Amino acid sequence: MGSNTDMKVAIITGGASGIGLATALTLSRRQDWEVHIMDLNPPEASLIFHQVDVTDYSALGQTFKDIFQLHGRLDFVYANAGVVEQNDEFYQTSNEDPPPLPKSMSKVIDVCLTSAATTAYLAQHYLRKTPGEKSLIFTASCGALYPAYGAPIYTATKHGVLGLMRAMAPRLWRNDNVRVNAVLPGTVKTNLHTEENWKQFPEKYFTPVEKIVEAVLILLDGTEMGKAIECCGQNHYYREQYEYCDDTMRAVMSSTDVGN
Repeated sequence: MGSNTDMKVAIITGGASGIGLATALTLSRRQDWEVHIMDLNPPEASLIFHQVDVTDYSALGQTFKDIFQLHGRLDFVYANAGVVEQNDEFYQTSNEDPPPLPKSMSKVIDVCLTSAATTAYLAQHYLRKTPGEKSLIFTASCGALYPAYGAPIYTATKHGVLGLMRAMAPRLWRNDNVRVNAVLPGTVKTNLHTEENWKQFPEKYFTPVEKIVEAVLILLDGTEMGKAIECCGQNHYYREQYEYCDDTMRAVMSSTDVGN
């Protein structure tokens, strides 16, 4: 176990570049945080790096275990890893009957949705072991609210991430003192796309990565749970879940919360 148990401990998946790296660097500048990042390749910055394929549950779980055993606590998990299909791949079929699935399909689902769920599953296990208030934040996307027409699989996974957050949040707060929230970035110039693909977007459409970090820290430092912050340009917006169509549907869905 680490000697300084007063330091708060964070885990960030997809932490070696883009939004994850920017968040890790910002949080690590605070004197009371120990930040661990997970990714396939190390960052150029000097951070505590764990080479982990987030789609490998065994490796992911072992890394969570190692970090918790080192420090004896875990205060914040940022489920941020993500990829996207490129060049309208979903719409392209071959002459084979039936056509093979797009090469990227399983990867996008595994990284964007399945690993978000497995990261959240491990997070709740170890966050429960730490006294006090803890935080789990997901990177969803504006694609969790609107269709990204050229990336339907990515769109579907991000809708799933937002649903996962909203389903988990009340119970983890009630039972475990864990605040669960999500950020929904607009178009952020990261390695999610190639440079060639980014050229399709006018510069005025981009959201600075610093704006996403700001939203993450609002949720981390705040008191709210079950919130989704959409970021577009220099603005951010709290996006509430859909209203129930009627009282019957409210009662039906509320009845699914049968756990403690």
